[in-house]
Amino acid sequence: MKPPIVQSDCGVTLAGGGPFARRDLALCLARAPLAVAADGGGDGLLRLGVMPQAVIGDFDSLSAAARDRIPKANQHVVAEQETTDFDKALRSIAAPFVLALGFAGARLDHGLAAMTTLVQRADRRCILVGPKDLAFAAPDHLVLDLRPGDPVSLFPLGRVTGQSTGLEWPIQGLDFAPDGRIGTSNRAVTRRVVLEFDAPGMLVILPRRRLDAAITALRSGRPSRDGLSGGPRSARGG
Repeated sequence: MKPPIVQSDCGVTLAGGGPFARRDLALCLARAPLAVAADGGGDGLLRLGVMPQAVIGDFDSLSAAARDRIPKANQHVVAEQETTDFDKALRSIAAPFVLALGFAGARLDHGLAAMTTLVQRADRRCILVGPKDLAFAAPDHLVLDLRPGDPVSLFPLGRVTGQSTGLEWPIQGLDFAPDGRIGTSNRAVTRRVVLEFDAPGMLVILPRRRLDAAITALRSGRPSRDGLSGGPRSARGG
């Protein structure tokens, strides 16, 4: 197995090629100060005055101007076309957690691929940060510090069952599947919400204002079993 390209004792902010605002980047860097880009995300970081410590991808979208500005030692080409640039970058990072932005909003297919990568690389403890919400792959056991009334959506990318405490609609006895039951628009009724799942494949979606709660829960959660088999395959890296 190849050593990771990026090794960090602190959180990593991973920028994608989709749109993100200065305030989005500031939110992530305040919690994950090491900036890394997936391919064209390097342009987004430079536009906001941040030099990426590494750019990882097949380099089909990073501009020539960005390549000239970013030190060659920070440019890491992963040429294979079987996986997305998000997957290439995420699997190349070893850090306590990763905050990913610029992956959720530009194109629907890219957003869906990014969510698939979250599940398949659940061991990376990555949180996808969108304009209003955040999403991450649930570990086997998760304890969240929320507020009563906070929305909690559970979206399965595989067949999963589980248990919960602190939700308005408990999930005990429910069989979740992407082609069956999903768990959108549940709500917290207590500050302490506990979720347990019998298999990998569940995405947890929370309001963005609960980013700190999500980071704390992921870092202390029991590691998930192996993610869904394989990596998200794509004819082009996204």
